[in-house]
Amino acid sequence: MVNFSIFIFQVFKLNLIFAGDLLRHKEHKLNKPRIYYFFMIQEIKVIERENVVIRFSGDSGDGMQLAGAIFSNLSAERGNYITTFPDYPAEIRAPHGTLSGVSGFQMQLGAKEVFTPGDKADVLIAMNPAALKVNAQFLKPDSVVIIDQDSFQKEDMGKAMFTTDDPFKELGITFVQVVAAPITQLCKEGLSGIADQKQAIRSRNIFALGLVCWLFNRPLQSAEKFLSEKFKKKPDILKANLLILQAGFNYGHNIHASVSTYRIETTPHKKGIYTDVNGNKATAYGLIAAAEKAGLPLFLGSYPITPATDIMQELAARKDLGVKVMQTEDEIAGICTAIGASFAGNLAATSTSGPGLALKSEAIGLAVMAEIPLVVVDVQRAGPSTGMPTKSEQTDLMQALYGRNGESPAMVMAAISPTDCFDSAFQASKIALEHMTPVILLTDGYIANGSSAWRIPDLDDYPEIKPPYVTPDMQNKWTPYLRNSENNVRYWAIPGTEGFTHRIGGLEKDYASGAISTDPLNHQKMVNARQVKIDKIADCIPLQEVWGDEDADVLVLGWGGTYGHLSEAVAKVRRAGGKVAFTHFRYIQPLPKNTAEIMRKYKKVLVIEQNTGQFAGYLRSKIGGFNPYQFNRIKGQPFLVSRLVEEINDLINSK
Repeated sequence: MVNFSIFIFQVFKLNLIFAGDLLRHKEHKLNKPRIYYFFMIQEIKVIERENVVIRFSGDSGDGMQLAGAIFSNLSAERGNYITTFPDYPAEIRAPHGTLSGVSGFQMQLGAKEVFTPGDKADVLIAMNPAALKVNAQFLKPDSVVIIDQDSFQKEDMGKAMFTTDDPFKELGITFVQVVAAPITQLCKEGLSGIADQKQAIRSRNIFALGLVCWLFNRPLQSAEKFLSEKFKKKPDILKANLLILQAGFNYGHNIHASVSTYRIETTPHKKGIYTDVNGNKATAYGLIAAAEKAGLPLFLGSYPITPATDIMQELAARKDLGVKVMQTEDEIAGICTAIGASFAGNLAATSTSGPGLALKSEAIGLAVMAEIPLVVVDVQRAGPSTGMPTKSEQTDLMQALYGRNGESPAMVMAAISPTDCFDSAFQASKIALEHMTPVILLTDGYIANGSSAWRIPDLDDYPEIKPPYVTPDMQNKWTPYLRNSENNVRYWAIPGTEGFTHRIGGLEKDYASGAISTDPLNHQKMVNARQVKIDKIADCIPLQEVWGDEDADVLVLGWGGTYGHLSEAVAKVRRAGGKVAFTHFRYIQPLPKNTAEIMRKYKKVLVIEQNTGQFAGYLRSKIGGFNPYQFNRIKGQPFLVSRLVEEINDLINSK
């Protein structure tokens, strides 16, 4: 809705020969016979919105992720809520300008809290025809589309498999506001004598960023600060980018592009320091915070794998906090170094994705058998096998629960948002240390790479972490598997502690002495003891909460990284008058103690997940007579909120 209009005088040049010089703020002696001016009054719509969706899109080398990240950061600094979704191509470097090489960065920013990056875009920046073609389906009516018209030549159109010279008409796009800017040419002219042609072309994303800053009435100071930090060791590149950023902003301002501009109001936040954080970085910070609270050094043994590598990179940069990182030759070595570090008294972790979790399975079994603390972070991606490494799914749940030989129970939990990755990593570490068990923390590519505005927490607000260390009075009675009566957890003797020399490992041990044992009754006792230890974790985790209408017949249920989409869909259904309740699981093995009670309360339970029904099947196995409805999609992309709303309404209205 247009709240007000601004009437301004505009000067239009019928000859744009001086466009490049105009961006450099040079004065010109105009040849009056060639250049004509006229004045006109034009209405520019300033649309005031609670939220807006922006998508930066181009070739995988066009820097769309950087432009999107900078804009999300400066929006967060201005007090907007944000949620982002970097959408990388699965190919390392597809042929330039082709459909398979399109890279995107979508974000939703709002005056009030937003939970998803949005279904469809209000603004699309398409740096080439392929980007326009791939993203045409995600455009809202009357959306703004910014294109680099220099990249829409005949050859570019052919690479994107267009058959005509009018891509908008061919795609049936008749409802958008188009800003066709000669971005490539303006970058070349604007950096003439300052940077070479290659660098000028690489700056197109920064020009587009400046144009978007104009579109949303954003001052450039925050963007300039971000660029200054990123390129502080490359002053020539910094100078070029700052100039082009200003040029993009000036282009929008000086031509007064006749498209809607946007005003997103800000709302007061809880006092504190805010930043834009993605899930991988938040996971790394959560591990660091847990180590600090436990008074232990943090060790990560890992091997690079998409999309989990950023956790290792972030921790490797934190030597100033005493973090030790070992990049090993493979996944198996990664987890085995972590197990060794745990045995030596560290908070130990390893990070991976689905294929790596498969390789780590035997070593996870060793940690289960030895009963030592370990955090295994699995950033789920589309599979099977190599699958689609840059796409996101929830398809590793069964592997996390059961993907090991023998009866090998481990704690399994799932983070629900980019910022929740901090709390989940902290909690996973606390449970691992206090219950002497491996904890598998599931995130996914969507929340790992996506980001949200995050208030940096005060560690004083987080609980102490108290591992069950041996005490001097235990020397005469202690054995390696002596357990406390409260939660069946064995006591932890750090090697070197005088009087507590011991041996643990992958062979079954005697419950009483800790010596190797093949006795059948002892094996049964040890299997039961390890399972009881995991079951008793349910006493230490929160009860499951339900939101929504208390008198609803339908309960929507999800787990992990789909929280934002499900909660937004439920909110839309309720605002439209539908009665529905919602619950979302972070703790999976063991389940919260009131899970069965909740499931039996509702006539219809709809389990929504990005797999073929793994959590629904798991709940059936745990709750007798439970038979939920299911909505399953495995496309490597986040859910569409609009589609979830349809499914929920259909179930509410069905007899």
